[in-house]
Amino acid sequence: MVPAVSFQVQQKLISPAGENFEQTPLRRTFKSKVLARYPENVEWNPFDQDAVGMLCMPKGLAFKTQADSREPQFHSFIITREDGSRTFGFSLTFFEEVTSKQICSAMQTLYHMHNAEYDILHTPPTNDKDSCSSTGDCNGTSVSKLQRFNSYDISRDTLYVSKCICLITPMSFMKACKKVLEQLHQAVTSPQPPPLPLESYIYNILYEVPLPPAGRSLKFSGVYGPIICQRPSTSELPLFDFPVKEVFELLGVENVVQLFTCALLEFQILLYSQHYQRLMTVAETITALMFPFQWQHVYVPILPASLLHFLDAPVPYLMGLHSNGLDDRSKLELPQEANLCFVDVDNHFIELPEDLPQFPNKLEFIQEISEILMAFGIPPEGNLHCSESASKMKSLRACDLVSDKRNGNIAGSPLNSYELLKENETIARLQALVKRTGVSLEKLEVQEETSSKKDLKIQCDEEEFKIYQLNIQIREVFANRFTQMFADYEVFVIQPSQDKESWFTNREQMQNFDKASFLSDQPEPYLPFLSRFLETQMFASFIDNKIMCHDEDDKDPVLRVFDSRVDKIRLLNVRTPTLRTSMYQKCTTVDEAEKSIELRLAKIDHTAVHPHLLDMKIGQGKYELGFFPKLQSDVLSTGPASNKWTKRNAPAQWRRKDRQKQHTEHLRLDNDQREKYIQEARNLGSTIRQPKLSNLSPSVIAQTNWKFLHGRIKKCKLTLFCLVLFETKRMLVEKMGREAVELGHGEVNITGVEENTLIASLCDLLERIWSHGLQVKQGKSALWSHLLHYLENRQRKTTSGSFSTSGILLDSERRKSDTSPAMSPLRISLIQDMRHIQNISEIKTDVGKARAWVRLSMEKKLLSRHLKQLLSDHELTKKLYKRYAFLRCDDEKEQFLYHLLSFNAVDYFCFTNVFTTILIPYHILIVPSKKLGGSMFTANPWICISGELGETGVLQIPRNILEMTFECQNLGKLTTVQIGHDNSGLYAKWLVEYVMVRNEITGHTYKFPCGRWLGKGMDDGSLERILVGELLTSHTEVDERQCRTPPLQQSPSMIRRFVTISPNNKPKLNTGQIQEAIGEAVNGIVKHFHKPEKERGSLTLLLCGESGLVSALEQVFQHGFKSPRLFKNVFIWDFLEKAQTYYETLEQNEMVPEENWQTRARNFCRFITAINNTPRNIGKDGKFQMLVCLGARDHLLHHWIALLTDCPITAQMYEDTALIKDHTLVNSLIRVLQTLQEFNITLEASLVKGIDI
Repeated sequence: MVPAVSFQVQQKLISPAGENFEQTPLRRTFKSKVLARYPENVEWNPFDQDAVGMLCMPKGLAFKTQADSREPQFHSFIITREDGSRTFGFSLTFFEEVTSKQICSAMQTLYHMHNAEYDILHTPPTNDKDSCSSTGDCNGTSVSKLQRFNSYDISRDTLYVSKCICLITPMSFMKACKKVLEQLHQAVTSPQPPPLPLESYIYNILYEVPLPPAGRSLKFSGVYGPIICQRPSTSELPLFDFPVKEVFELLGVENVVQLFTCALLEFQILLYSQHYQRLMTVAETITALMFPFQWQHVYVPILPASLLHFLDAPVPYLMGLHSNGLDDRSKLELPQEANLCFVDVDNHFIELPEDLPQFPNKLEFIQEISEILMAFGIPPEGNLHCSESASKMKSLRACDLVSDKRNGNIAGSPLNSYELLKENETIARLQALVKRTGVSLEKLEVQEETSSKKDLKIQCDEEEFKIYQLNIQIREVFANRFTQMFADYEVFVIQPSQDKESWFTNREQMQNFDKASFLSDQPEPYLPFLSRFLETQMFASFIDNKIMCHDEDDKDPVLRVFDSRVDKIRLLNVRTPTLRTSMYQKCTTVDEAEKSIELRLAKIDHTAVHPHLLDMKIGQGKYELGFFPKLQSDVLSTGPASNKWTKRNAPAQWRRKDRQKQHTEHLRLDNDQREKYIQEARNLGSTIRQPKLSNLSPSVIAQTNWKFLHGRIKKCKLTLFCLVLFETKRMLVEKMGREAVELGHGEVNITGVEENTLIASLCDLLERIWSHGLQVKQGKSALWSHLLHYLENRQRKTTSGSFSTSGILLDSERRKSDTSPAMSPLRISLIQDMRHIQNISEIKTDVGKARAWVRLSMEKKLLSRHLKQLLSDHELTKKLYKRYAFLRCDDEKEQFLYHLLSFNAVDYFCFTNVFTTILIPYHILIVPSKKLGGSMFTANPWICISGELGETGVLQIPRNILEMTFECQNLGKLTTVQIGHDNSGLYAKWLVEYVMVRNEITGHTYKFPCGRWLGKGMDDGSLERILVGELLTSHTEVDERQCRTPPLQQSPSMIRRFVTISPNNKPKLNTGQIQEAIGEAVNGIVKHFHKPEKERGSLTLLLCGESGLVSALEQVFQHGFKSPRLFKNVFIWDFLEKAQTYYETLEQNEMVPEENWQTRARNFCRFITAINNTPRNIGKDGKFQMLVCLGARDHLLHHWIALLTDCPITAQMYEDTALIKDHTLVNSLIRVLQTLQEFNITLEASLVKGIDI
């Protein structure tokens, strides 16, 4: 309310408002019109007659008779203008008797017409649809009974029509406006007239009740009693006056959080209820809980019947649709229901859109909200039937719980807890100690007494105060979630380099937030929600506001409050450093916020002028009982000539007066005591001798200051160093997992923290260290600023010719991961790594670049080495930092770098796994056998590299080029290489020893052993092979000599050898060794699936690697294989094809033993046929590998082993001592393979390419 609140009365019968004429006339609604408004015009708020008319009576004018319920109904609404400004409306709808005989006759005529049409359409007596819905019992209802309940007889019935009184205000003081309207209505319906004419009260509201300043409370007079409203200060959450309690009672905590998530992600939201005020309460609550974000799209909490076409809008919206209480949800025809969140408010029901991500820490969040609700006697699941009687029953139960001390319940009042401790001996001893100190216990007793009469202090009723308490507690919990999630958002804001006009002009093309860097710091469970939330319009607008408000005075009020909360968290982290964690942190600001409201309601800051008689003509101000009169517009059109509350300096006077009052209350001293303490302070000041600065030299002053600071700096440095120790230990314990805990290197509750969170915590720590003792802060990232200065120095030295090789380190020792002499070692360079980061376009801010650089250095195991090199430029460090800075203290610095070396003990992929969309250069080296004709190769080779994040597609390799570099989107950890050729030329035979692939940014090198021929007529006739690789680490001991013969024992992916006349090419394993190999292979897969998903390695390696399942099953089928004829190579695939032919012939001859056996045989034949029909030239061993992989995926391997054991072809091609003929060993093998049935094995695309089965 401001000095120009609008008051209006609305009612007028024009014509039916488009209602269904099959309904009885009393159930139809008619168009309404504004009858009067006071004042006629308000400058700041032009009156929109159409909007107000539709929203005061959204379904139009209604008629009732004396038989219907005519209780007044209150609801609020909101009008949003084109510029985004909002105006709030509060209306009370009631019914007045129709005195116009013309209107009564018209209603009678409408009923005659309706009954005549009804008789024509329903010749046999049937039940009226409307009567059915109103009585609830349609069977056996006669037409006469129907007419008796739903007809209007002018001689017997009294006709009533709806009328509405409304307040239009710029701010949402819902409770106060509701009381004003209810008391005005009571004045015209009460047998006793009000003390003053209605014009006096309305004039008082319009012109004499001021808007309370921020942080103040106001009391003004209604018709029958005082009304209080209070407004939050600029440091509190914004004004919100709707009852949150009602929303949680109607929907329950789970549904509210889901609805809240939909609103944050800007889905279309449709609220559905037969109560207009419920629609408004739910909509306003959800948008208020979004703090500090604001809904940016269509917002119509009450959708008038004439605007239903708005639901077809293809944009996000939040709308409220009125229900008549009769239609079922299925009868609503709503567009785009896949992306719609439908909320049936009255029936505790919500329909969610598809693929809705979970709100971060949802379970803990719901738990915290539930605890608050239960403290107020509200069940977290909500009340399914929120009728008045149910609410009364619930409130009675809550009161009983609070007062039931016999059951151990403690009421919410502090008095009860004090009473419980009052007789305690410890409290008695404390009171005795307090008396000895000279402090009067009377003050303690007064304080206890006042706390015991807490309900007497509050100037509003207890129920209203509980609503205030619950509102602020719930809002603080929701606000705390965003404060915790976006505590570091400011450092990722991209500030524009141009002026505001240019920025506005190019806003659509500009990026305002470094999303990639921000997301890289978040725990992985947060990412599905946050990645979508950062793309919403509300988040973009929030960041735009941040960019636009450079000065504190220019800041949006909501942004100012949020930033102050974020600053408190940062300050707390500086004083008591808490490392970044994904653990849920409860809200700690509830008590402070609740106290502020309590103080405002306990002591009213201002009481407005009381209503008084106006200068009205004789006869004005009279009214008729039961009818709201037409007010005198002449006395309500203008306000008083002089109004002290309109003076600009009024708030300043309040502030000045309150400062003096607060100062006196804080000291609690009378005048004599005050003078006594002032005199003592003066005497004390005269006895202290202060040295004159003029007597001290600058060096003495500096030395004195240094001594003073030295003690504090030592504490600060010790804190930083302890953080380094704790952070390194925490990250190593998490990476090593449960084993580290068992060895005594950590606690169980540390493990399970997200790697993203751990790395972000380390980055925070490094920023804190690099910010300590800075001469001048440049940019938001002290670490990146230092790196840029270092880069600038090196470039300057390079151009001047004084640059030495110490700036760019060549790896003289050569890292052991680069085992091939043919592949040049990757240069280790701090500057080169910086340039890699600068080339990533997804990273927009200095903080993001610094964190990406730390991630890259961690992954390359060079963080300590790079930082040591950075700090080796002592001149630069002295230039940037003061002498007490952490980085200028040699001992602490050396120990800090030493502890960072411990990160090299584990492998991190914190750069590769986060920046998944960047372009990365890869270097390929193919090593053929020189001895066996590699140099004469004439075909055109190709290669395809696959990783956890994607694959390259086929890359053509230029002929006779064995080493090349290409660029593609990040593939993640590499898993397989497909290599082949087109079989062209005279010598299309290629013996490849191995392939090496290196990520040129991270330095990770993968080796893919082969040792097989590619060519028709050679080996198994394969023109392409799938190679499975492993990451080479610094601990891998590999022979660095180039291989001169095919390494038969060192090809983990393709060691499926053919059986030749010289069986000594490959050592034969006995049955015990083969069983052990099978057990280890299956056990490896079982362990893989029992690990947390983040800790799992490559499943492809477990299937197709050197000790994988394919290799182990190959040993099974090779054992006891009969020697072939001279110069004839026989492969396992030849045996499988003969078995297929046998089973197909058997089925054609209809000689099938049993149905189960038949199904297995058909499956086996189907898979063999599909693999043979693949267009790929993968050779016979490649086909066997594909069959094993498909069998493992579909859990068919144990069936096929049993099938092949009983096949006559096995007897022909295997010796009697073969493992596959030993039923005991085969049964053991089947049992082992059956353990794979419980796992969902997903194969890499490269393994089954070309197979659709």
